[in-house]
Amino acid sequence: MENISPAEKYKFKRKIEELKDIKGQHTELISLYIPPKKQISDVVAQLRDEYSQSSNIKSKQTRKNVLSAIESIMSQLRYFKTPPPNGVVFFVGEGAKSGKQPKMMSQVIEPPMPISIYLYRCDSQFYLEPLEEMLEEKDSYGLLLIDRRECTIGFLFGKKIEMAAYLTSRVPGKHGRGGQSQRRFERLTEIAAHEWFVKAGKKASELFLEKDNLKGVLVGGPGPTKRMFLNQNYLDYRIADKILGIYDTGYTDEYGLKELVNNAANDLEELDIIKEKRIMNRFMEEVRSDSGLAVYGEEEVKRALEIGAVDTLILSDAIRKYKLKISCPSCGYSGETVSESDEDIKCPECKSPAVIEEKKDILEEYSDMAERSSTKVEIISKDTEEGNILIKAFGGIAGILRYKID
Repeated sequence: MENISPAEKYKFKRKIEELKDIKGQHTELISLYIPPKKQISDVVAQLRDEYSQSSNIKSKQTRKNVLSAIESIMSQLRYFKTPPPNGVVFFVGEGAKSGKQPKMMSQVIEPPMPISIYLYRCDSQFYLEPLEEMLEEKDSYGLLLIDRRECTIGFLFGKKIEMAAYLTSRVPGKHGRGGQSQRRFERLTEIAAHEWFVKAGKKASELFLEKDNLKGVLVGGPGPTKRMFLNQNYLDYRIADKILGIYDTGYTDEYGLKELVNNAANDLEELDIIKEKRIMNRFMEEVRSDSGLAVYGEEEVKRALEIGAVDTLILSDAIRKYKLKISCPSCGYSGETVSESDEDIKCPECKSPAVIEEKKDILEEYSDMAERSSTKVEIISKDTEEGNILIKAFGGIAGILRYKID
C-alpha cells in the first residue's frame, strides 16, 4: 500500500474494523468481490441465480433479509458499466454489533490495491480476509543482537518491532587462576563460545530464511563480538548477503531491538518507523523550546486548521471517536456532538434517544480539514514509543504550525 497516503490507509483500516464488528443472526451477510476485469453482466447473472436459489430458504426472516441484500447489490450495480481500476467490494446484509439491534447495512469499498478474486459469499459475518491482507506489511527487516552472554532475534514489520527468539549462552566468564589451569580454561571457554555462536547463527538463519520478503538484516551488540560473529561466517551465506549494517548497542535483549532500529535511522530513512520518529522529534523540539509552533488538543488543533496555520497534522491511529450530526424526535433538537461510540446516543437537551443523521470518524474529519489547507497529514502508530507519547501526553491530536497564532 505504498502508493496511498497515511490518511487514506487509516480510513481503509477503519472501514475494515467496523465491518469486522458486524454479525448476522443467521447466514444473511453478503460479501461480493468483483475484480477489475470482471464483466458486470456476468455478476448480475450470478446474482439473479443466487436470488432464485435463496427463495427456497426455509426461514421466512432469513429469506427476506438475503433477498433484500441481493436486490440492493443489483440495484447499485446499475451504476457500474465496468468495475473500478482496483475492482469493487460490496458488503450488504442485516446485521449488528454485539448486543445491538440488527439493521440493514450496505458498504461499498473500492480497495487501494487490485482485487485478484471473484467471490460471492453469504455468511453470518462479512468475509474480509482479502482486504485485511492488503493492510499487512509485506516487507520485513531482520534484527540480530549478539554478544557472548545472550542473543535476541527479531523483525521490523513496517512500524512494528517484534521479538522472535531470545537465547542465553553458557560461555564462562573470566578465570582468575594462572598457569596451566588458566590455559586449559581458556581453551574450554573458546570451545563453548564457538558452540554458542553456531547455535545463535543457526537459529537466526532459520528464522530469517522463513521470511519470503526479507529486505535486509541489521546486526548489533556491545563491543567487537558482533563483528567477529559475522567475520567467522556463523550466519547462512544467504542471510550474510543481506546484512545492511552493523551497529553498537548497549543492550542485547528485547529493549536492544528498539535501540538497534534507532541507531540504524540514518541508513533506513525511507522506512515509516523512522519517518515517524523524525516527525515526533521535530514536534517535541517545538514543545520543549516553547517556540509557539506546537499545538495539541482537539479544539486547539481544529482552530489552527480552520485558519490554515498547520504545516503538519499529527494524528494517533489509536483514536476512536466520531463526529455525529444528531436530531431528537422528542424535543426537536438538532446539532453536532463528538462521541467515542455511535451507539446509544442521547439528546443533550432532553436525554431522549437521538437519531444519527450523519457519522464521520474524527480523524477523517481532521484529515479532510487538513487537505483543504494543503497541510501534510501523518498518522502515528500506537505500537511505537512515539505513538505512545502522542496518545498519552497530547491526546493523540497535535500539529506543527507554519507560524505562531494567538
